[in-house]
Amino acid sequence: MIIQFKNRARELTELKNILSSNNFELFILYGRRRIGKTELSLKSTKNEKRIYYLATGKNNLDRFYNVCSKQNKNINNLKKDWEILFNFLKDNVDVVIIDEFQNLINEDKNILNIFQSIVDTSLKNSKLKLFLLGSSVSIITSKVLSYKSPLYGRRTGSLNLKAVSFFDLSKFYPKKKIEELINIYGFADGIPFYLIKITNNFWYWLKQEINKQSTFLRDEIDFMLRYEFDDPSTYKLILESLSYGNTKLNEIKNFMKVTRTDISPYLRNLIEIGLIKREVPITENINSRRGRYYLTDNFLKFWFRFIYPNLSSIEEGIFDLESIKNEYNSYLGFIYEDIAKKYLIKTNKFSFTKIGKWWYKDKEVDIVGLDKNNKKIFLVECKWKHNINAKKIVNELSKKSDCIDWNNNTREEIYIVFAKSFSKKITKFNSKTVHCYELKDIKKAMN
Repeated sequence: MIIQFKNRARELTELKNILSSNNFELFILYGRRRIGKTELSLKSTKNEKRIYYLATGKNNLDRFYNVCSKQNKNINNLKKDWEILFNFLKDNVDVVIIDEFQNLINEDKNILNIFQSIVDTSLKNSKLKLFLLGSSVSIITSKVLSYKSPLYGRRTGSLNLKAVSFFDLSKFYPKKKIEELINIYGFADGIPFYLIKITNNFWYWLKQEINKQSTFLRDEIDFMLRYEFDDPSTYKLILESLSYGNTKLNEIKNFMKVTRTDISPYLRNLIEIGLIKREVPITENINSRRGRYYLTDNFLKFWFRFIYPNLSSIEEGIFDLESIKNEYNSYLGFIYEDIAKKYLIKTNKFSFTKIGKWWYKDKEVDIVGLDKNNKKIFLVECKWKHNINAKKIVNELSKKSDCIDWNNNTREEIYIVFAKSFSKKITKFNSKTVHCYELKDIKKAMN
C-alpha cells in the first residue's frame, strides 16, 4: 500500500486528465525534496507506456539513451542526440518523465534551448506527454517557468506540489489519537517521506531514529539547501535565527552578527523557494515596515530547534531524548496556532476576507480574522494546555482588541479560544459571542 497517495486524489485527477488529452502536453511538476513528486508521477502513469529517467550530475544524454534502449532495442540504431531520440519516442511511448530536471540544466546550459527546439519541431503536433520534475524550486522557477526561459509558452501546465494537509494525517495513521497526530505534525509537517517513516509510537520511533548511525536527521537540511544554493551557509544562519524566534529583520541580523550587511536578497530567495514567509499585521498593507519572517516548514522548525544544536551529542551517541520531550509542549504552542488557523479555514464556520496574525509593540493576538463585508472581527487565542478557563483568556483578548484599529466603532467582535481541553467554557462575554474549540473538535475535522 502506497500511503503517500491517501491524500493526493486531486493531484492524481489533474495528472490523469492531462494523460487523457489528445494533444502534446509539457507538464512541470516541482517542489521541495521528499514531497512526493516521483511517486505522484509514477502512480499517475502506471498504466501508460512510459520512459522514466532520473537525471544525474553528468553524462545525462548517454544515460537517457541507455534507459530508452532497454525499452526499445530500435533505439540502438539511432545517434545519441536529444532531438533524434525524442523524434523517435513521440511515436513509440505515451509519456516521458525526466526527474530532477535541474541536473540537466546544471550539466548543460544549452539544454533549455535544445528542449525548446524539440517541442517546436518534433513534439507540438504529437500526443506525447513530457513531464519535467524538479526538486530545486529556485532553478525550476527561474530557468523553466520564468518568462525569460526558452520553454516559456511551451508548457501546458505546472504544479508546485505542497505538503499534505494536517487534516489528512488521520489517513496515514487511522488508529492514532489526535494529540499524537499533532506531535507527529510538529516534527514531519505534511512531508510524505517523513510521515511514512513513523510506523509506530512517535517518541519510540524518534528515539530509535536518532540513535541510528545512518539517520537521515543529521544531513537532511544540508542536502535540501544544497539543492537550492551553491553556498548555503548564510541561508542556514537565517533559518537558524528564525527557529529561535528572531522574526524581525534587525533581530535576524543581530543573531547573524552582520548588522551592516543587507540580507534582503537572501530572505527573498528563501521566500521564493517556500522555506520562509513574510507576514505583516493583518490590518496593515503588505508593504508595511512592520513585517516579520517565519519558517513555513515544521520539519525545519524541529530540526533547527532540536537536532542542529545537538548534532555533536547525537554523533557521540549520548543524546537524551528527554531534552526534546521537556521542551516539546512549549514548541507545539506555535504549531497549534497553525492548526487552529487551518481548522477555521477548513470548517468554513465563519466567513473571512483576511486571516492572519496581529501585533503592535508588546501586544499580539495569535490569529485575527476579518470579515470586511459584514464588519466582523474574530479574535483567536490558542493554548496548548488542558483545563483552560476560557473566560480568563477572553478577558485578556478583549483588552488587546482595544488596540486593533479596524472599523472601531461599527465592528462586531467575536472571540474564539482553542485549547487541549477546558475547565470552563463560555458562549458570551460582555454580550459578545465566544466559541471554544478543543482537541476533540479538531479530531472531528480530520478527513
